[in-house]
Amino acid sequence: MVELRLIGFDVLRKVRMPRKTGGGFLKVPVALREDATPFVRDYRAIPHQLTLGATLSGKSMFLRHLIAGLARQRVALVGIDCKRGVELAPFAPRLSALATDPVQAAELLPVLVGLMEDRYDLIKTRQGIAPSTPDEEITSDIWGLPEDERPVPVVLLVDEVAELFLVATRKDEERRDEMVTQLIRLAQLGRAAGIYLEVCGQRFGAELGKGATMLRAQLTGRVCHRVNDEASAKMALGDIAPEAVGAACAIAPERPGLAVAGDTSGGWSRIRPPHLSLADAAAICRDHAHLVPDLPALKPFRPDMPAVPVSAPTSLLKPLPAVE
Repeated sequence: MVELRLIGFDVLRKVRMPRKTGGGFLKVPVALREDATPFVRDYRAIPHQLTLGATLSGKSMFLRHLIAGLARQRVALVGIDCKRGVELAPFAPRLSALATDPVQAAELLPVLVGLMEDRYDLIKTRQGIAPSTPDEEITSDIWGLPEDERPVPVVLLVDEVAELFLVATRKDEERRDEMVTQLIRLAQLGRAAGIYLEVCGQRFGAELGKGATMLRAQLTGRVCHRVNDEASAKMALGDIAPEAVGAACAIAPERPGLAVAGDTSGGWSRIRPPHLSLADAAAICRDHAHLVPDLPALKPFRPDMPAVPVSAPTSLLKPLPAVE
């Protein structure tokens, strides 16, 4: 049985998302496919993802849609932005934690690993199976727990992952090895604990150092924007969909946001998100700041909220000139 779908124009030139996008809890419609269907980032189906793209390729727009979509849901958003927070700081009102340099990231990652281990202890406690426990209540992840016991999901957003790997001294090298080990543990074990990774960067390969390729292998979803060389496209797509490498290399600079998305099934497609301004995305995060969950372990890393300027009250009396 062959299904044919005809599109009379290039839907990726001026993106307009359909009304029905298939969103839901931990499902974020972020872009449009070239067949006019929405590309939905489903964290339950694909827990971890790698997003690559050169400067001005539209990678930030993709991340902006992800954050805006997740901000409306009851999830904890944790950011690591080693560019002094210039990418993720505008979304600070909705973030549960934010690290803006490798030193802060080295302090934050062990806390996330500890949070993951606590959730595994919760699951194991539930698995202390009593003879009267129904089979459907036996679980191996947080989604099998009763709703009143289920911890809130956590999405870790890493912008420019290469900054975590760069070292200048031996002390930095030790810190880098610890961070990479913790990221790999989160990628390997985080799904069952409801912790998901969204890793972004310009390049991501063996030249970054020990553990880079091992971490990449755990990132099931792949999105590749315009890159500067074929090797970068191969880093993102070569091990899961070799046929997609050529399509990624053919992305023109005048089409920012255009990307190739693939996963370990071998399938791939071209996608492009609609335009979303930084101001609008930041406003969505401010409007949903009340959804930030209470996670005591992350409170020391909660970003400082800038004080909102209070305008001077307007007087309803007309001033009169002083008379001697």
